[in-house]
Amino acid sequence: MHCASCAQIITKKISSLPHVNETRVNYGSEKATIDFDESHTGVHIFNNEIQKLGYSLLEEDNTHDHTKQNSDNELAELEKKTHFMLPVTVVIFLLMMWDIFSKLFPQIPNLPIPMRLFNTLSMIVATVALFWVGKQYIEGVTRFIRFRVANMDTLIGIGTIVAYVYSTLITLLPQIGTLLRVPEYTYFDVTIVVIGFITLGKYLEARSKKKTGDAIEKLLGLQAKMALVIRNGKEVEIKIEEVIHDDLVIVKPGTKIPVDGVLVEGSSYVDESMITGEPIPVNKNSGDVVVAGTLNTTGVFTFKTTKIGSETMLSQIIDMVEEAQGSKAPIEALADKISGIFVPTVLLISTLTLVVWLTLGTQYLGLTQALSLGLLSFVSVLVIACPCALGLATPTAIIVGVGKGAKNGILIKDAATLEHLHKVDTIVVDKTGTLTRGKPELISIKNISDKTDAELISIIASLENKSEHPIAHAIVTHAKEKNIQLASIETFEAIKGKGVKGIVKGIEYFVGNVTLIQDLKISLDIPSFTKDTLEGKTPVIIATKDKVLGVVMVADAIKEEAIEAIKNLHALGIKVVMLTGDNKNTAEYIAKQVGIDEVVAEVLPEDKLNKIKSLQKAGMVVAMAGDGVNDAPALAQADVGIAMGTGTDVAIESAGITLLHGDISKLVKAVRLSKITMRGIKQNLFWAFIYNIVGIPLAAGILYPAFGLLLNPIFAGFAMAMSSVSVVSNSLRIKAMKI
Repeated sequence: MHCASCAQIITKKISSLPHVNETRVNYGSEKATIDFDESHTGVHIFNNEIQKLGYSLLEEDNTHDHTKQNSDNELAELEKKTHFMLPVTVVIFLLMMWDIFSKLFPQIPNLPIPMRLFNTLSMIVATVALFWVGKQYIEGVTRFIRFRVANMDTLIGIGTIVAYVYSTLITLLPQIGTLLRVPEYTYFDVTIVVIGFITLGKYLEARSKKKTGDAIEKLLGLQAKMALVIRNGKEVEIKIEEVIHDDLVIVKPGTKIPVDGVLVEGSSYVDESMITGEPIPVNKNSGDVVVAGTLNTTGVFTFKTTKIGSETMLSQIIDMVEEAQGSKAPIEALADKISGIFVPTVLLISTLTLVVWLTLGTQYLGLTQALSLGLLSFVSVLVIACPCALGLATPTAIIVGVGKGAKNGILIKDAATLEHLHKVDTIVVDKTGTLTRGKPELISIKNISDKTDAELISIIASLENKSEHPIAHAIVTHAKEKNIQLASIETFEAIKGKGVKGIVKGIEYFVGNVTLIQDLKISLDIPSFTKDTLEGKTPVIIATKDKVLGVVMVADAIKEEAIEAIKNLHALGIKVVMLTGDNKNTAEYIAKQVGIDEVVAEVLPEDKLNKIKSLQKAGMVVAMAGDGVNDAPALAQADVGIAMGTGTDVAIESAGITLLHGDISKLVKAVRLSKITMRGIKQNLFWAFIYNIVGIPLAAGILYPAFGLLLNPIFAGFAMAMSSVSVVSNSLRIKAMKI
C-alpha cells in the first residue's frame, strides 16, 4: 500500500464482497483483519478481486519473515531508484533554477546548451524516470481508468504523465506548439524532479516506518531457536517447535529460556528485562516460574515445561503488541473518512483549476500563458495534495507508542485503549496485589528477651516451618531471605486455631496468637495489639511457659513504589480511588500511607462494578487497575481496564492494558505514554492538514492575480514528500521521550 486511500480502496472492495462481515485495513502496519464466513468465501477470492486493483493479501500464519522480506525488498528497490534519481534530480533542479533566474536577472547568462538539445536530453531522462522509477504511478492511472479507483499513485501519475505527454508533443512535433501559439517551453523537469523528490520521500518514509515496528522485531528476536532437553535419560538439543508439555529442559548460563515452565532443580538469576522492563536479574529457585525469551545469567537449572509455542507468555505478548499496533484509534476514523473522499476531490479541484486558467486566464493573459500556467497549476495541485501524511499520522504514532509500552512492560490491547487512557481523570485501584504485595510478609519485630533478633526469628521460623499456615510461610521465607539458620526441633505440636509449640535446644517455646498466650495465663498488653490489628497487621507472639519473649508483625506490605506512583498520578491531575474487599480500618490505614483520595472498603466484586458505574454517571472518565480475577466485571465496565499481570498472567481478556509483574509505577508510565502518543497524533494530523489546506490553494494559483506567485510542481513534490517524512519523524520522537 502506498497511501491511506489504498487502505480505503481495499476495505471498500473486500467489504462489498458476499459473506464478508467486517474488514479493517491498517495502512501503518500494512495489515488487514477480515471477518468472513469461510464456508462460502475465502482469502483466494479476496485476493482475486484486489489483485485487479494492484494489491495482494498474504495470510498471516508464519508470514512474519515473508512480510519482513517483502518490506526489505521494497526498501532495497526504493534505495536503488533513489540512488539513480537523486543526482539526476539535483542536476535538473539546478539547471531549471539557472534557467528561471537567467530570465529574471539579465546579469545571469543563459544556459550554455541550446534549448532543443536540453529538451531532448530531458525527454530521455524523463522517460526513464516515468516508465521505470515512476512505473507504479502509471499503473495507478490505468487502474483509475479501468476500475475507477484512485489513490496517491493516481494523483502523481496524472500530474507527471500530463507534463510528460505535453512536453513530448512540443519537442517531437514543434508544429503543434506553433499551431496552439504556445512557447517551446517544456515540463520534463517537472516530471523528473517531482518523481525524484517523491521517490526520495518514499525511501525515507519506508526506512522510518521500518523503525516504527522494531518492538515486534526485538520481541521476535528474544525467541530461542533450540532447547536442551532430557530424553531417555540423555541430554538432547532439539528445535523449539519439538518441545512438548512436561519436557525437562536444561538451561545453561548465558542462554535464553526456550519455553515457559517451573524450576525443578538448580537455581540462578534470570534477566527478565525485555519482558518486564526491570533491569535487575531475578533470583529463581525450585518451584519458581520461568518464561520464554528471558536470559539465564549465572547458574545451571532444569525446569519442567508448562507452556509451549503460542501458549508462552512471550508469544502472547507478541500477539498483543501486533494486534494493538494494527488496531485503529477512534481519532483515526476522522483521517480515514477524509482520505477516503480526498483523492476524488483533489482530481476535481485540479481539473477545475485547469478549466479556470483556460477560461478566465485566457481573457487576461492570452492562451499561451494561460495554458502554460494552467498546466503548472494542474500538476501542482495533483502532486501537493497527496494524502500520505494524513494516512501515516495516526498509525505510525500508535505503532511507536505501543512498541515503547511493550519495552517497558506495558502491554496495550488496542489503539482505542491508548486514546481513552489519555482522557482518564479517575483511577480506581484494588488494594491487594496492586498497592500491596498481595502476600503476607514479616514487617517488624519487637524483642523483649536476652536473645538477638536473629536468634528469636530462628526459633519462631524453626517451629513455623512445620506449619502450613500462610503466616508461618511468611516468617520462614523471611528467615531464608536473611540467611538465618533454622534450628532442629526435638518435639512439635500444632495447637488448632492458636499456634504451635515445640522444644528447641531443651527449652519449650510457644508461638502463636493472643489467645494462645492468654491460655498460658501470661500477662500481655492487649490494647497495643488492637491498634496493630486495625492496621491490618497480624501479631505472632513467642513465649516460654512463664513470659513473653517477643512479637513479630506479619502483614501484606505496601509496595515501595506505590506511594511514589500515587503522588505522580496526582501530579498528572488524576484522582485515585481505592476499592477493596478488606475491612474498613485496614483499608483506611493503607490509603493514608500511600495518599489515596477516596476509600471504598468491604466490597464484593459486583459492588466494585457498581462503584465504577456511579463514577462514570458523575461524568468521570474511569480507569480500573486490578488483578484481573475478582476485578474482572469492574475491569470490563471501566473506560480503561488495567490488569496488574503477575507471573505469566498476561492475556487478561477483560483489561485493555496489562502491566507486567503488577508494578503500579508502570501505571503512571502508561498514562504518560498515552498522553505523549495522543499529542504526537494531534501534531501529525495538524501538520498533515496544514500542508494540504495551505498547499492546494497555493498550487492552484490563488496568489497569482494579486502577487504573481505560483507554486511550481517541483516545490509541490518536495513539500509533499517532506510532509510524509516529517509525520513519520515526529512519530519516531515518541521513542526517545521519557515516560
